[in-house]
Amino acid sequence: MAKFKKTAKKTARATKGASAKASAQQAEQLSKTLSESAQQVWLAGVGAFSRAQTEGTKLFEALIKEGLKLEKNALKFAGGQADVVRGAVESKVGQARERATDTWDRLEKVFEDRVQRALTKLGVPGRDDLAELTRKVDSLTAELRKQNGKPAAKKATKTVRKPAARKSRTAAPSA
Repeated sequence: MAKFKKTAKKTARATKGASAKASAQQAEQLSKTLSESAQQVWLAGVGAFSRAQTEGTKLFEALIKEGLKLEKNALKFAGGQADVVRGAVESKVGQARERATDTWDRLEKVFEDRVQRALTKLGVPGRDDLAELTRKVDSLTAELRKQNGKPAAKKATKTVRKPAARKSRTAAPSA
């Protein structure tokens, strides 16, 4: 019976150790997967940005060539009507610029959103988080300065209690 108890204890310890190792491996795998996903999102965004820049330039150049062809044909057939045609071509080029600008702005917004989501998943604090943290630090600094003017016995007890309580509140939302 004593041998059975010793064997059972050893088996229980081995199971706990294996479970802890498996949990650690799962956490490491999850961390690695998140890191790889963030890297892929970043690379996809940079690739999309590059492609839009290249294709946007090509589109603009193609429109210029087409406009020049239209202008030459108009001069041949209409003679004095070239100014009218030029105005129409400039209008079309203006419309194409507006469309290209709108497309570029939308692509930029998508890229910014994806990068922000990746940073959020990785736990990088945003502008609002940093502003809130700065506000809290300023508040704590003011409180400490206020307490420096009070008697030493009261200052020591309050200094120990208040920062500990505030740190626990600050830690919970960011985790």
